[in-house]
This record gives sequence, C-alpha cells and structure tokens, in this order.
Amino acid sequence: MKLTILGSGTSTGVPRIGNDWGECDPNEPRNRRTRVAIIVEGDDGSRLLVDTPTDLRQQFLSCGIDRVDGVLWTHDHADHCHGIDDLRPLRYGRGGPIPGYAASETVRRLRQRFGYVFAGQHGYHTIVELDNLDRVRMLSGIGIGHCQMPHGPAQSTAFRFDQAGKTIGYATDFSEITSEMIDLFYKVDVLVVDCLRRQPHPTHSHLGMALELIEATRAGHGILTHLDKSMDYRTLCAETPAHVEPAYDGLEVNL
Repeated sequence: MKLTILGSGTSTGVPRIGNDWGECDPNEPRNRRTRVAIIVEGDDGSRLLVDTPTDLRQQFLSCGIDRVDGVLWTHDHADHCHGIDDLRPLRYGRGGPIPGYAASETVRRLRQRFGYVFAGQHGYHTIVELDNLDRVRMLSGIGIGHCQMPHGPAQSTAFRFDQAGKTIGYATDFSEITSEMIDLFYKVDVLVVDCLRRQPHPTHSHLGMALELIEATRAGHGILTHLDKSMDYRTLCAETPAHVEPAYDGLEVNL
C-alpha cells in the first residue's frame, strides 16, 4: 500500500487568509497546508480517497490524482466535505458512480446538503453512490475497519486500512482517546493522527494527546496532521520522537 497526504492543515489552512503564518516559517514549503485528506493506494493501483476538502481540486492536480475507486468520509464538517463537487471530473468516463461510504449520520447530512451528487438531476449523472459504512468490509481489494470517535459534541469516523499484512490508521478530528480507537489502531504500521496545536482544544487532539495515542496503540510510525499555524514543521520535527513526524502536503509513505 501507499499513503499520500493530500492536505495536512486545519480548517483555515496555513497561512490563514491575510497571509497569517503564525509561528510557521513561510520559507519552509512544508508549512503551506491545505485542508486534510488522504489517498490510500492498493498494491494494484486502486485508490481510496478519505474526505473531500475544500482544496480537493488543487490537491488532485498537485499530487497527480485523476482517478479514485472509492470515497470515504470522516464527518460532514465543511473542511472535510465541501470540495465534493470536485469529484465530478473523476466520474467522467466511468461506467457508473464512484462508491462512497460514511457513518449513518454523516450519510444523512451529506444527502441533505449535496443531494445532486448522490442522485443525478436534469440529465446529469449521479456522481457518487453513497451507502452506510456498516455495509462495507473491503473496497477495491483494501480491507476497511472503522469506529466512531468523539469530536467535541459531534463524532468523526476513524479508519483502518489493511492489505497484504500492511496497515494504515487514520484518526483526524477527535477530542478524546477511547478503547475502541486503541483496539482499531493497535500495532498499525502507520498512524495518521489529529494534532491541531500544543495546547488542549475542546474538539481536537493536541500534541500530547496525539503522542499518547501513538504510544498506546504501539503504532510503528506516527504522522501528525490537521496542523494549525502554531505548528512549525521544523520545530515539530525537533521535539517529536524518531518514529513520529509532522505531515505535509504531498507526503508519500510506501508500505
């Protein structure tokens, strides 16, 4: 498998509008962050996309993505789903809609907000065939495990991807570590973890919590994502353990 970090930034990106870099060095290109999403690629080249952020078009262009074989959503917050229309060009030439999955409440909210995507209108094709996540165990040859995570008053879905003995975990947008999360991610090869900032936050993981989850799951390699403008890339590299690194847009990990 291969993991590609399409975006590694929080909901406002880095820099924020107004060219606000915060504590991030503007001369370090890995500090320029679009909103979070990943691609998980199978050994046969099949690609699963997790989330459709508002920067999706530019992410696809930057990373050379012109096809996906399935889409998964963690939750319905704007920075994770409002780039959904950028899936339209990936529907062209397909024999049918792109398979898509999310937790039941996320499915309901996505259908309510983007009905045309899931039921073609006025001669336009359906872009995504959306179904409940409980109905899928494998997609395009990649095994999928999941659980729900606390995200302040809301919930977000955690994912585990398995193929040929290799494992990738993805946990963005959580505010508490649960036993279900530890079980899901136990001994994964790579764990991508929400790490908004250093100080605690009511709806997101902070640096201490992110490192705690990596340690509790005995993950082989940790990658910190959903980073805000206080999280300078080189500073984070210097203060994290050797098996943990900050994400950056375009980062690829081959397993």
